[in-house]
Amino acid sequence: MRAGLRALTARGRSFLASGVAALVMAILLGENDLFRIGVLVAALPLLAAMVVARTRYRLSCARRLDPARAEVGGEATVTLRLENVTRLPTGLLLIEDTVPYALGVRPRFVLDKVEARGVREIDYRVRSDLRGRYTIGPLSVRIADPFGLVELSRSFTIADTLVVTPQVVPLPHVRLSGEWTGGGDSRTRSVAAAGDDDVAPREYRQGDDLRRVHWRSTARRGELMVRREEQQWQSRGALLLDTRRHAHRGEGPRSSFEVAVSAAASIGVHLAHEGLGLRLVTDQGAEHLTDTGLSWSLLDTLAVVRQSPVRSLDMAVSALRQGGGDGLVVAVLGSLDPEEARELGRVRHSGITGVAVLLDVDTWNGSEPGSNEDYQAVQAVLSGYGWRIVRLPAGTSIASVWQAAGSRGRYTLSPAGGAA
Repeated sequence: MRAGLRALTARGRSFLASGVAALVMAILLGENDLFRIGVLVAALPLLAAMVVARTRYRLSCARRLDPARAEVGGEATVTLRLENVTRLPTGLLLIEDTVPYALGVRPRFVLDKVEARGVREIDYRVRSDLRGRYTIGPLSVRIADPFGLVELSRSFTIADTLVVTPQVVPLPHVRLSGEWTGGGDSRTRSVAAAGDDDVAPREYRQGDDLRRVHWRSTARRGELMVRREEQQWQSRGALLLDTRRHAHRGEGPRSSFEVAVSAAASIGVHLAHEGLGLRLVTDQGAEHLTDTGLSWSLLDTLAVVRQSPVRSLDMAVSALRQGGGDGLVVAVLGSLDPEEARELGRVRHSGITGVAVLLDVDTWNGSEPGSNEDYQAVQAVLSGYGWRIVRLPAGTSIASVWQAAGSRGRYTLSPAGGAA
């Protein structure tokens, strides 16, 4: 009852105060009619408070997100399911869900009532132009009486998480020779390739190809033995994302940093779909990715990546060198100087294919593509170390330039300082 009294609206308090005043005046003046009116006016908010308070904990709530991950600029549908778990109908319900400002305004709904054991489902859409991990909820329900005298609020504890991932664009297939050297010379490697003496045979099973019979083991064991199936060798690669704040230009969704994140997501998903086991490395070192659902793990990580205050790529270079078995390194880079390019360039050796996606960050300030001499010098340095160069100026999709990742051409500077 105390909770109900605390939930009185301005109208409810006015009724209660008017009723009490009428009662006091009726007693002082001896007016029985005024006394009856005072009792009625004062009793209305009290009865409403009692009825509303009785329905305070009689609702259950569930929330569903479809999908639970949405791409930047995409929409997700939030479905609220309210159930009246009692045998009495509810009164007027005012529903408000808690939504971060990045997903839009808070959705509000009004339900006239929910019948006994009744269920109501409410849908609304959210959309974000910013990457991130957003908490939706908790839901608050305000239960009001038909006269608007009492309004009792209740907040549910459940909340759900919507992950807004970077934009992923499909990339054309490019032959990256060496991308499988992290786990062998090809996607599969036969155990028998090492020679008969090194083969670990097994018993013959119905349906096995007789061409795989291992005669030496058959003679030794006295039963038919066959070579084991080819073992799948997972190839490995590394994806470097330059997140240094000073290496990027622009603000918001159109900044060079957001373009770099989207490019890294597109490349990572593309390579993961081609069967490459991938590591994500930033200028702050290696990031942890789960082995299952690599594409989703990568997108979840990139959804929350932020610009860093780090000034150099030393930790990134160190993490790449510790990779050991990487057969492919793709680096999505912002602005860097030729000396940093030399340190990164030395990571690539004869067993590694290196692809450098160089963002021409000055074009985010309106400069002409390739007009910066340092940008040209960095291309020349990395190309000199055998890296393949993919140039990415402002306003260009990574899909339109990804074919350059298959080019083995060299990049040098002409005597006049231009590209040659």
